[in-house]
Amino acid sequence: MKFASYPYHLVILLVFFGFYSNQSTAQLGFCQGNSGDPIFYEDFGAGTTNGPALPSDVTSYIFDPNEPDDGEYNISANTQHFGWHDTDDHTPGDVNGRCLIVNADYTAGEFYRTTISGLCENTSYEFSSWLINLSTPNECGGSTIPINVRFEIWDDTDTLLLARGDTGSIFSTATPIWQQYALVFQTEPSQTSIILKMKNNGNGGCGNDLAIDDILFRTCGDKTEILDDNEFSYIEVCANQTPYELILTANPDNSVFESHAFQWQYSEQGNDIWEDIAGENNDTLELKNLTSTGYYRVKFAEDDINLSNSQCSIISEYYYFGVVEIPDSPISEGDVEVCNGELGSLNVVVPSEASVSWYDSPVGGNLLQENSTSYSPSISGTYYAEAYVEGLVCNSLNRTAVSFTINDRPVLVDEEGALCSGDTITLSANFPNATYQWNTGATTESIEITAGGSYSVTVTNTYGCDNTKYFEIEEIPSPDIESVVSDGPAIIVSTATNGDFEYSLNGANFQISNRFNEVQGGLYTIYVRELNGCGTDTMPFHHFVIPKFFTPNNDGRNDTFNLRGIEYFESSSVQLFDRYGNLIKSARNQPFNWDGTKDNRELPSTDYWYVIVIEGQEIKGHVALRR
Repeated sequence: MKFASYPYHLVILLVFFGFYSNQSTAQLGFCQGNSGDPIFYEDFGAGTTNGPALPSDVTSYIFDPNEPDDGEYNISANTQHFGWHDTDDHTPGDVNGRCLIVNADYTAGEFYRTTISGLCENTSYEFSSWLINLSTPNECGGSTIPINVRFEIWDDTDTLLLARGDTGSIFSTATPIWQQYALVFQTEPSQTSIILKMKNNGNGGCGNDLAIDDILFRTCGDKTEILDDNEFSYIEVCANQTPYELILTANPDNSVFESHAFQWQYSEQGNDIWEDIAGENNDTLELKNLTSTGYYRVKFAEDDINLSNSQCSIISEYYYFGVVEIPDSPISEGDVEVCNGELGSLNVVVPSEASVSWYDSPVGGNLLQENSTSYSPSISGTYYAEAYVEGLVCNSLNRTAVSFTINDRPVLVDEEGALCSGDTITLSANFPNATYQWNTGATTESIEITAGGSYSVTVTNTYGCDNTKYFEIEEIPSPDIESVVSDGPAIIVSTATNGDFEYSLNGANFQISNRFNEVQGGLYTIYVRELNGCGTDTMPFHHFVIPKFFTPNNDGRNDTFNLRGIEYFESSSVQLFDRYGNLIKSARNQPFNWDGTKDNRELPSTDYWYVIVIEGQEIKGHVALRR
C-alpha cells in the first residue's frame, strides 16, 4: 500500500537516558546516537482481510473485525469507520499493509503489551512507534477527545518500571498525519527481557480513536562517525589514482558507553550484506591497495561479550570509498553549420555520471563552458569537449573536436525602379551559382515584368543560407491624349492618364502647362510626351478661333472679324446678321473675314450675330464691333 511520508518526526520531549533505579522513569525522546539492527519489529502484516486477533496476553480489548466500538480493536488496512480518516498504514512500501486500530475504552488503562527477550544487560535501547489520531475535526460537533498514550518499559517480572513517557494530547487534524514517538531506556544488570506496555491516558467516548504501526526495538549507543585523515566521511577517486591508501578512525561521542569494543566491517554494495574484517578490532582501520568501490563501518559495544551479540551491539555510520572510472571521450553528435544570424549548438554524448567542459584547444587552452553537453559558439572554429566527473580531477584522456561554421548569407541590394506602361524590364538577383525563388513563382536568376509593383526573390547559396532581395517598381503611364479643344484663342489639351507630361504644338517647343494661350487659328499637331521618356502621343487639331470683338481702326490689331482655321474643315458655312436679322455677309467652304462694312459703308458699333456650321455642327453667337 502507499506509504504516507512526512517531513519530520514529532519529538515531544528531549531525550533523557542513563542508568535507571527502581521506579525510575524517562521522558519520550529518540536515541541521539547510533542504533543497532532491529531486535523487535511489529508492522501487523498485510492483506485484504482483517485480523487475525492478537493473543489474549497482548491485549484485554475485544477484537472486532468490522467496526470496533469503545474498548475494541481491529487489525486492518481500512481505517474508515465512524467518519474517521481513511488512510494507509505507515509501513513504507507495504501493499495492503495493516495497522492496529484502537477505539479507546471509556476507562483509561492498558490496551497493548508484549514481552521482548534476548536483550543484553546494562545496555541502552530505543523503543519507537508510529501513532495517528483517526478522528476528524468535524466529529462530535467539533469537540473530539484527543488521544494520549503512555509507553512503559517493565522488567520481565512486571514489578520494576524501567522507563515511561506520555505523548500528551494528540488532537485531531484535517488530514491524516502519522507521528513517531520514542522512548530510550537501559536494562538492569542480569536483565535480558522486558515488557512493553501501551496505555490509554484518556477516557473513551466521542473521539480518542487511534492507530498504531511499526513498533520497533533496537540498541542505542554512542553516535559514532567514521572519518578519514582529512576528517571526511567519504572519498571518491579516479581509477588512475588507485591503488589508494586510507586510515579510517571510529569516533564515538561517549554519550552512552564508558568503554568500547570494535569490529570493522566491509560491504561491497553498502546494503544489508556486511562482512567482518578479520583482526580489525581497534578504533582505527588502515586500508592499503584499494582499487574498487566499497563501504566501511564499525560494529561496536561496551565490551567484547556484547560485541558478538547483534542484539547488544551498535552500528556506526558508514564510510564510502568510491572508485570512479575515467570517462570515455565525449561522442560528437556531428559538426554544425549555421547561417549568419542563426543560433546553433554543438552537442556531445557522455554517460549520465559524467559532465562536459568545452575548450578552444585540444590540450590546455581556455575553458569556455563547463557542466554542459552542448555549447553555442559565436564565431566559426573548432571546439573541444572534455568529459569529467563532477568534483574530481577525473577527465577523459582525450578531448573531442567538433567544428562550428557560420556561413555567410547572400549579400543582396534592394532596388527601386520604374517601368513605362506597356514596356518590359528585367529584374535580376545579381547573385550567380545559387537557387532562386521569386514571389511570382519563377526560379530563375532574373525575370521579365510588364507591370509595376512589389517583387522579391529569395536567394539560397551553396551553403544553404538564404537572403531576400526586394524590388519596388513604379509603373509610369504613357501619355494618351483624350481631347483637344479651343477656348477662344487658347488650346486646351486633356489626357486620359495622369503623369509627368509636357506639351507642344509643333513637336519642338514643349511646355509643362496643357493650355496654350493666344494661338492663332490653324491646323496643328498636338504633342504630349512623358518627362521620363515613357512615350509620346500626338493628335492633329484644327484650331478654329471666333473673336469676341474687333476694332476696324487700321491699327493692325483686330481690324477684322477673321475666323482663322475655318478653311481647314471640309464643310463649313458662315452667316452674319445685324440685330434686325438682316444678312450682312455669308460664306461656304472658304475663309471668312469681315471688315465691318456693307456695300462699302461702315456699319455702326454694336453686336452682330453669327450662325456657323462646321461639318454639321452649328455654332451661334455674337461679335462686338467697336469703333
